[in-house]
Amino acid sequence: MTTHMIQGQPVTLPVRIRDATACAATFAVRAAAVRPLLRYAGVDLVEPVPGRALCSLVFVRYLDGDLGPYHEFGVAYLIRSPAGRGFGAFIHWLPVNQPFTLEAGRTIWGFPKEMTDIELRLAGRTKSCVVRADGQFAMGLLVKPGVPVPSGAAATSIDAYTCLDGVLRRTPWELRASGVRARPGGAEVRLGDHPIAAELRSIGLPRRALSANVIGRMRMTFGEAEVVR
Repeated sequence: MTTHMIQGQPVTLPVRIRDATACAATFAVRAAAVRPLLRYAGVDLVEPVPGRALCSLVFVRYLDGDLGPYHEFGVAYLIRSPAGRGFGAFIHWLPVNQPFTLEAGRTIWGFPKEMTDIELRLAGRTKSCVVRADGQFAMGLLVKPGVPVPSGAAATSIDAYTCLDGVLRRTPWELRASGVRARPGGAEVRLGDHPIAAELRSIGLPRRALSANVIGRMRMTFGEAEVVR
C-alpha cells in the first residue's frame, strides 16, 4: 500500500468510494476537431464511425469515500490505450467543488481537477447539473433516466488516462453499480460562455446525446497511477 499526505491527512491507496451517484451522456463529435485539442497528451482517438469520435459528459455526487463528499463534472474521450490495453477514457477536464479532492486528484493521479461551482439536482426523475467556472456559466446537462438494465452491463471499467504537466498517466479503477437506467438519447446539454464551452462547440458537440445513463449507487476503487510517458 502507498500513502500520500494531502493537506495533512493520509490517503492510502487503493482509494475507495463507498457511495456515489452518477449521470453520463455520450455524444458523437468531429474527430478531426478533437485531435488538435488532445495533441498535448499524444493520444489516439477511437472512431466508431470514420470521422466521428465519442465525447462523454459525466456528473457525480460523491457521498461517502476516502476523499470526502464532493461534486464532480467530467469531459472525457474514448481513446486507444497507449499502454496496449484496448480502449481507455482520456479525462480532458475534471472540475470539482472541494479543495481536498482537488489536491488529491492532481497530486496522486494527475487528474486535471480545478475548482468550480457545481450545482446538482438529483431528487426528481430528471437529473441535472450546472457548472460555473471563473464566474461564468460553463454548461448545463440534463439527463432523463431510461429503463432498468443489469448492473453488470454498466459496470465495465476501462483505464482512465490523464495528462498533467506533460506527464501521461494511466489509472486502473473498478466499478460496482446498482440502480442503473439507460436509454438512447435521453440527455440535453446547454453551453455557456466559458472557454470549455467554446471548445465543445468547436468539435461540433450536438445538443442531444447518443445515449445516457444514470447509476443510482456506485462503488469504486482507484489504484496507483502509472506513468506511461
